[in-house]
Amino acid sequence: MKAIYLEAINKPFTLIEKEKPKAGPGEAVVHVKAAALNHRDVWIQYGRYFTKDYPTILGSDCAGVVAEVGDGVDKIWLGKEVIVDPSSDWGDNPRAQGRDFKVLGMPEDGAFAEYVKVHAANLHEKPGHLTFEEAAALPLGGVTAYRAMFTKCNIQEGDRVLVTGAGGGVALFAIQFAVAIGAEVWVTSGSDEKIGLAMDLGAKDGINYKAEDWGKVLKEKTGGFDVIIDGAAGEGFVQLVKLARPGGRIGMYGGTTGMIGQLNPAEIFWKQLSIHGSTMGTAQDFAQMIKLVAEKEIRPVVDIVYPLEKTEEAMRYMEAGKQFGKIVLTTD
Repeated sequence: MKAIYLEAINKPFTLIEKEKPKAGPGEAVVHVKAAALNHRDVWIQYGRYFTKDYPTILGSDCAGVVAEVGDGVDKIWLGKEVIVDPSSDWGDNPRAQGRDFKVLGMPEDGAFAEYVKVHAANLHEKPGHLTFEEAAALPLGGVTAYRAMFTKCNIQEGDRVLVTGAGGGVALFAIQFAVAIGAEVWVTSGSDEKIGLAMDLGAKDGINYKAEDWGKVLKEKTGGFDVIIDGAAGEGFVQLVKLARPGGRIGMYGGTTGMIGQLNPAEIFWKQLSIHGSTMGTAQDFAQMIKLVAEKEIRPVVDIVYPLEKTEEAMRYMEAGKQFGKIVLTTD
């Protein structure tokens, strides 16, 4: 089979021929039709991820057709169109992942290949309204947004919600999920064009965080937010705390702009705010996320599709940060 190989830190992704994996007990082999990129893949390429196990085949998100099942797996899965939950071994505590938690695509070979071996328990039937490219865009970004919003922040119909960084995969899912349940959604972005595209997805309005006093202006327009979903942290997080309404919930799933600045503790305790750290999700989070997508017929936003052999080019495109939605690879 064809696969994309990362030999070592700071090496380019290359196309190789590799033996097709075989399903062991409790496992399945999926013929990958499409796989999606995550920033995790770039971090691993540069050696910035906590796991360092090279050489490797990366790729956490994929959709395809079940080609083989091992002993103990119901053969009803053979030929099924599926999405793969890339997380495994979460542990016994639903509040936080355990030490054995891992994600497909290091240390186990991932989905940037024609075939991938996975735990059969991680197979989910692909919602019928999705293409393979759309389905592949869903797993990590979708479950991260779902857990932060629903499991952690308990978002409700009618809530006023702020999603920061419109354009990234998790942020777009957060927008779509919130709109789907009847929340009022606002966004921030460094691009006016991306704010407009977010409004096309159902967001009410947004503000460019490069504008002067953007937090103050947004507070005057909205009166504040019940739920805020953020993947940036940094100095802007101070503004988010100010923007939260009394009793508000802030879900933080990333920190792309670095350390948080000078927070006024009174803004947190006097307003009785809840700040929730969140990353990826449990098997239950993933199943509930797929259910929501199927019931509301939500379509993930795909920015661009590359053939598998152009993975290195796709990575550099993602690194440039110009995308609106997910970057997807196809094997056909």
